[in-house]
Amino acid sequence: MALKAVHVSDVPNLDQVPGNVTLNYLHSPRDCDETKSGYKFPKFVVMGHRGSGMNMLQSSDQRMKSIKENTILSFNAAARHPLDFIEFDVQVTRDGCPVIFHDNFIFTKDEGEIIERRVTDITLAEFLSYGPQNDPENVGKPMLRKTKDGRIFEWKVEKDTPLCTLQEAFEKVDQSVGFNVELKFDDQLVYTEEELTHALEAILKVVFEHAQGRPIMFSSFQPDAALLIRKLQSTYPVFFLTNGGAQTCTDVRRSSLDEAIKVCLAGGLQGIVSEVRAIFKNPGAIKKIKEAKLCLVSYGELNNVPEVVYMQRFMGIEGVIVDLVSEITEAVSDFIKNEEEIKEEIVFAEDGKLLVKTNPQFSNEEISFLLKLITELIHH
Repeated sequence: MALKAVHVSDVPNLDQVPGNVTLNYLHSPRDCDETKSGYKFPKFVVMGHRGSGMNMLQSSDQRMKSIKENTILSFNAAARHPLDFIEFDVQVTRDGCPVIFHDNFIFTKDEGEIIERRVTDITLAEFLSYGPQNDPENVGKPMLRKTKDGRIFEWKVEKDTPLCTLQEAFEKVDQSVGFNVELKFDDQLVYTEEELTHALEAILKVVFEHAQGRPIMFSSFQPDAALLIRKLQSTYPVFFLTNGGAQTCTDVRRSSLDEAIKVCLAGGLQGIVSEVRAIFKNPGAIKKIKEAKLCLVSYGELNNVPEVVYMQRFMGIEGVIVDLVSEITEAVSDFIKNEEEIKEEIVFAEDGKLLVKTNPQFSNEEISFLLKLITELIHH
């Protein structure tokens, strides 16, 4: 069996990720360790990012502009593939309704003027007035999107569809797929406990009334929100989201994987969702996370490369959040079909370096490729 080479220099932007990269195998299953609170993933899990993948309107990759992200259409399209969860962002409108939308601000244009509104400052009716409408007789406001570098694009995708509420997602999305509910808060704002409680209680009300046995997990970059929702309920696992130090944060709790471990242990959280590059740059953190009896899931554009997903399962990471749902679920299914052929295991030496235990079924070239790719990713 031969691995198809993907050069690290070709990976960082989705525009550069080949559409036909596949692998044919993966090692035998590795169950998540039992946590102190008794939570574990029964197998390696794949989660669809904002459903069938986030929209990158500035990208030349049409896969990133196929279906409007964070919509019922996107969720059900993802659920047709063999994935375990869909991940989406929840905010609460001014009148107390949990809605699904990633950005802190929603943009439109009226008579040539760009109008910006904070999602949490508008009512449900105002929120749903943007974009396509469920009633064909109504015309929604045109939607724009502002990128991180300040550019504004028309929110144009191949399959546009109405925005939705959290309750609609429970009612209209295939019951077989789990929900990774990201509790979305603005990094630039300071929230009081009262403000956080108001939003979280509104979200929990919908979850408890409509979950009906669906697998649920909560996650948040906002450490106080993650800790608080753990205090408010113990039914569903809570994961702390972190970029692992990839970006500068004023809150030290968000500055590294080590700090993320502290947050989880202090608040009784069940796991960490980390940017994948942070894990590759600090692979020794995986051992610390496992010793702390926490689960570990990753996110990031590199997760759209099957080889990267392969390595993470190798390394003991329990799941991945991906944009290219079709490609990655197909690759993971291929891994599992051939898992009995794989005997390698990546382990950590005392000095934190990566080592490989293997049997003769694999060529030195294949092992060298994996280790080279890991090393380049760590230092890229």
